[in-house]
Amino acid sequence: MKNSTILVIEDEQDIRDLISFQLKTEGHEVITAESVDKAITIVERTERIDLFIIDWMLPGIMSGLEFTKKLRSQKKYTETPVIMITALTQPDNIVAALDAGADDYITKPFDLNVLQARVRVQLRNLDHSASKTNDMLDFGLMKIEVNKCKVTVKKEEVQLTSTEFKILSMLALKPGHVFTREQFINNIQGENIFVTGRTIDTHIAGLRKKIGEASEMIETIRGIGYRFKDVL
Repeated sequence: MKNSTILVIEDEQDIRDLISFQLKTEGHEVITAESVDKAITIVERTERIDLFIIDWMLPGIMSGLEFTKKLRSQKKYTETPVIMITALTQPDNIVAALDAGADDYITKPFDLNVLQARVRVQLRNLDHSASKTNDMLDFGLMKIEVNKCKVTVKKEEVQLTSTEFKILSMLALKPGHVFTREQFINNIQGENIFVTGRTIDTHIAGLRKKIGEASEMIETIRGIGYRFKDVL
């Protein structure tokens, strides 16, 4: 994994300094900002940022949640990983962060080693994103050929519906990323397809049944959604 440029936006200096120090020990270049106002200036002047760590509640012109939405509206940062830090621990808050465009969240207080692990997951996904889109996803027990819409478990092909395959590929392309039901709905909703949160759960249940032993790779995040185990 190449060393990356990470922007940390956190208004509490002690936390900001600790995060910066920890990430620098892994060889990353770390830029810090105490507000969205300063972060916007940094983003405009920096050629490339590989990952954002953003506190939800920030002083200035907008919150970290609003800044995340703004980032996602820019083509340059549509796919750049965002980890949101928040003192808000209710599932509704976490769902709001994920729906705003965050790839992951971590609640305060947190262990810096856990944060480092989350950063590694997001950067690893970023490193492999291009090859994942074009090549076979090989998880040992289960293999997924995205372009061919083909799934095999223990070398036996599994017949999935179009919706089941879309859900599985969403999860498998970003191991460790928590997807909300709303994100699944937005991705698979289309002409002649009507999907609700309850039907997402039904599709997941059907998918798990069809992939058998590989079903353990799909994890339920209670009150929030689902994610694929980080097994790469």
